[in-house]
Amino acid sequence: MASSSPTPGMLFVTMEPQEGLSLDQFHEWYNNEHGPTRLRLPAIFETGQRYHETDGEKPTFLATYDVTDMQILTQPVYTDLRANRSPREAETIGQVAVKRYFFDLQSSRQADDYVPHIEQSNEEAEGTVLVYVDVTLNESEANAESELTRWYEEEHFEMLSKVPGWLRTRRFRTSSLDLPPHGNAPLRIITLHEYKAKNGLGGPRHKASMDTPWRTEVFSKYVANKGRRTYSLFYVFGAAPRDLEHLAPLPASKAFKSSDAKTASTPRDGKEAVLKSYVTTPDSLEIPYRLEGNPAPGAPTIAFSNSLLTSLHMWDDFVAILKKNRPDYRILRYDTRGRHSIPEPFVPATMEILADDLSVLLKHLRITKLEALVGVSMGGATTVQFALKYPDLLKKFVACDCNIAGSEANTAAWKERIVVAEDPDQGMATLAGITVSRWFHPETVSTKTEATQNMVNMVAANNRDGFKYSCQALWYFNLKEAVKNLEVAGLFVVGDGDGKGALAKAMDGFRPLVGKGDLELKIVPQAGHLPMYETPEAFWESVQHFL
Repeated sequence: MASSSPTPGMLFVTMEPQEGLSLDQFHEWYNNEHGPTRLRLPAIFETGQRYHETDGEKPTFLATYDVTDMQILTQPVYTDLRANRSPREAETIGQVAVKRYFFDLQSSRQADDYVPHIEQSNEEAEGTVLVYVDVTLNESEANAESELTRWYEEEHFEMLSKVPGWLRTRRFRTSSLDLPPHGNAPLRIITLHEYKAKNGLGGPRHKASMDTPWRTEVFSKYVANKGRRTYSLFYVFGAAPRDLEHLAPLPASKAFKSSDAKTASTPRDGKEAVLKSYVTTPDSLEIPYRLEGNPAPGAPTIAFSNSLLTSLHMWDDFVAILKKNRPDYRILRYDTRGRHSIPEPFVPATMEILADDLSVLLKHLRITKLEALVGVSMGGATTVQFALKYPDLLKKFVACDCNIAGSEANTAAWKERIVVAEDPDQGMATLAGITVSRWFHPETVSTKTEATQNMVNMVAANNRDGFKYSCQALWYFNLKEAVKNLEVAGLFVVGDGDGKGALAKAMDGFRPLVGKGDLELKIVPQAGHLPMYETPEAFWESVQHFL
């Protein structure tokens, strides 16, 4: 447990990869395993970021982690991370010269326009300049630390704050965890100064801050040694792996799977890379996701929201078509709340909760805006809700085979399906057979038997409690008034045989209510409730002009 009086501080790690270690392997391990594992412990690590030297000196790389309470770093919740390294981590870190330091935070000041890196986009954060100053004291002067501190706080930091581009200055000292009697590290006074990429370092105000009578006195009398390094920020961690750029070039032999099998990275010798992992919502739901496609960090991202009872693999065939025709897209898929076990006590889902789940996923992946969101059935309604609640996170959407309001009849039908599912022996299997026969176009059932059976299996594998409580998002929801104010560009798509044609009529009926009333409706022939699964090529024909 944290101490009663938390001591905030920093984990400060310098790294120098040794000759023979691929930098792609080094970065992929750090970005997709090491860093996110720590950011998944928000009670310990508030932020994590990586820097590259700009002064030509070694070590080349630096990582800093803001720590809520330094005492926690002595406890198993942290120490077990190092004691239980994966084989991949042990292999990689064995080829890296690593030095790890603990520092206690003493003071901090920041500019009025300072924004923490974790709250910035990658483009905004990257390139931030870090100046690191390391001072050891003259031990013959008993008041050396207090005099250095007084100069820092009363003159130097104030003068630095006037340097163009200055963002933040923090003062640290060697952590009490490492000082006698707990350790044998020497006392070091550390200051970290952050500046915008365009700044006044080396200019008149910066030079003036380092050339005053007071500074001359302090350094001549109280300082034994001073070190200075400069770095540029190049990566900010979220709590989820996202680095396809360094994964893609690796050989297939460098594929990785975590011990809990929740995270896996699959290189394709430069052709394709796939990341599979999860994020955790504020109510402790784990949402699995899959990231693939264009490995460029700034690639436009298209996300997919599944129908109830299906998994992210319902999009497999369509995604293959999309990747072939639009290799510029990064592709994000995830399993909707209810696919797997859900946190207890069980709480019925709502459309707003489902939209919030996606926003959490994007936050942890540091995706500031989706190029497009495509959703079907409950995922289609989630897509509309997301566009309403988070318009700044979305450029355009495709909502398929869905409604914008529930009804008494539909609610009654869901309650009947819950009764079927709750049979302890074959409930989900029975529900799967009924559901798929209702979903699919007769042509699909008769001519695509393997695809039909695969969907039955997918539905049957859904978590029973997850289904029971997540389907309630479709009970009584009503977006009819809200969609009148929808400003995000959209497209509606529906299978011609969904509900024997009834859903196409319903979507065409509410289409004029949405936004300016000019959203297009595309009808996919020979398809039922899941046209992107039943006839992926025809679905692509319907959406390619919009995507």
